[in-house]
Amino acid sequence: MHSQSLRGLGALVARLRRSLLLPLLSALLFMAAPEALAHGVAEGDKGFIQESSGVMLLPFIYMGAKHMITGYDHLLFLFGVIFFLYRLKDVGLYVTLFAVGHSVTLLLGVLMEISVSAYVIDAIIGFSVVYKALDNLGAFQRWFGYQPDTRTATLVFGLTHGFGLATKILDYQIAADGLIPNLIAFNVGVEIGQLLALSAILIAMGYWRRTAGFWRHAYTANVAMMSAGFLLMGYQLTGLIVSQ
Repeated sequence: MHSQSLRGLGALVARLRRSLLLPLLSALLFMAAPEALAHGVAEGDKGFIQESSGVMLLPFIYMGAKHMITGYDHLLFLFGVIFFLYRLKDVGLYVTLFAVGHSVTLLLGVLMEISVSAYVIDAIIGFSVVYKALDNLGAFQRWFGYQPDTRTATLVFGLTHGFGLATKILDYQIAADGLIPNLIAFNVGVEIGQLLALSAILIAMGYWRRTAGFWRHAYTANVAMMSAGFLLMGYQLTGLIVSQ
């Protein structure tokens, strides 16, 4: 009887260790390289944006694609969105909603010079990751007996993500000469980067879903994603307080 209790306790400890492993790794990653992972534009690209003048389509397409592929916050949210989507039609719908929202606020934010604190926007982006992880875990249905409209939430958070980059671009004072073509080119690059990143995620998810451990580790993966979202929120809110 005593040995059975010890085995049961050992199994519980092992399960807790597995559940906490990914969140702990996420925490270490965020604490070790907050600047490298910060939402925005690389320093080299920042200098190019500030000094550029005239229509420069290819460079701005490249920067847009680079931003999306290296933008971990966007990728985390997209990962959460497609986590339980199996049909390409559904994946296409949600990704299109996110892309439309992102595109609208990126263009309007810069053209209308709507500037919001980057810390606030990035904290909301972190919240979007937390929201999607909780949604995947079925938390809203269990806690409130209500399931939010995932399509609406995806569009709204897409709008927020676009404002984040628009705020950064406004801070870099992009030249008015060639502004609209360059912005459109940048946005085209963002969507190209999104398609490339999404393709890689879907391929990886396809292999993972065929393994016996997918459903066993799905909970842990979403807990890790939620932890990353909370860490991003905390990091950005701390930055907001310190910057005051």
